Amino acid sequence: MKILVTGGAGFIGTNFCHYIINKYPNYKVVCLDKLTYASSFESLNDIINNPNFKFVKGDICNEDLISELFETEQFNVVVNFAAESHVERSIADPSIFINSNVVGVRVLLDACRKFNVRFHQISTDEVYGGLPLNNATDMFLEDSVLKPSSPYSASKASADMLVMAYRKTFNLPVTISRCSNNFGPYQHPEKLIPLTLKRALNNQSLIVHGTGLDMRDWIYVLDHCRAVDLIIHFGTLGAIYNIAGNNEITNLELMDKVCLIINKTPKKQHTLNRPCHDEKYTLNCSKIEKELGFKSSTNFNQELENTVNWYLRNPEYLNK
Repeated sequence: MKILVTGGAGFIGTNFCHYIINKYPNYKVVCLDKLTYASSFESLNDIINNPNFKFVKGDICNEDLISELFETEQFNVVVNFAAESHVERSIADPSIFINSNVVGVRVLLDACRKFNVRFHQISTDEVYGGLPLNNATDMFLEDSVLKPSSPYSASKASADMLVMAYRKTFNLPVTISRCSNNFGPYQHPEKLIPLTLKRALNNQSLIVHGTGLDMRDWIYVLDHCRAVDLIIHFGTLGAIYNIAGNNEITNLELMDKVCLIINKTPKKQHTLNRPCHDEKYTLNCSKIEKELGFKSSTNFNQELENTVNWYLRNPEYLNK
């Protein structure tokens, strides 16, 4: 099998490239990445010389590049991790999110249609919108109404709808996965866990949006990779799958856990919440459990400690 991994030098994409190369010695992986601020070519050092791995620098919005790449490489499946993903940046400039997360997906879908290639879209739980903190029973199902709150989540919801439209209109072989918050190695330090670690190590106050009592579910990135692996091999065409780690925790609690690992107790500085703030996302993941047998299998506290220790061994990733 030959897989095109777009956004493969980003956080989750990098981990997925490593995962596939290490698990399937006969598979070929082509990693396409624009190498924006959130990507890191160095994160691919361990596999860059593998004969089954190839890196291509490029933009998924470049139709000529994408068409040439598809024609030359003859892919079996595309896994699209390429996306702008930071909510605050989407508030500052929504246009780059629409371009990458919507237009870029359209370019990939058209190429998949032309060359008869299966397409898997990596989406997010944020497309559903938020739940109130005091709601302990409601969960989002794959067919729940999409109510995105930010330009970022709206761009991802738009892409999801475009993917499903290509399925219905052109019978394109597609799948979508919507995942909760990921953590693990190679994540950019604008994200909560590495940012907390960076500020704590530098004896800076931790920035807390609002009360810090917002709930998020966290999944270790290799668990996410394992779920996507199952979907592209055994998932039902045209299906959407929720993926979560079943590790709901408040932002304050998570910050405290990170600081406890490094034996730091920095002050916390509370700021106003973002205008598109969601309090909680809770996913019902019974579909992927029943159909594909997936369930998050890692120990959250242990993998969090492993993640922190990875950054301590690789401090250059905290200074990007």
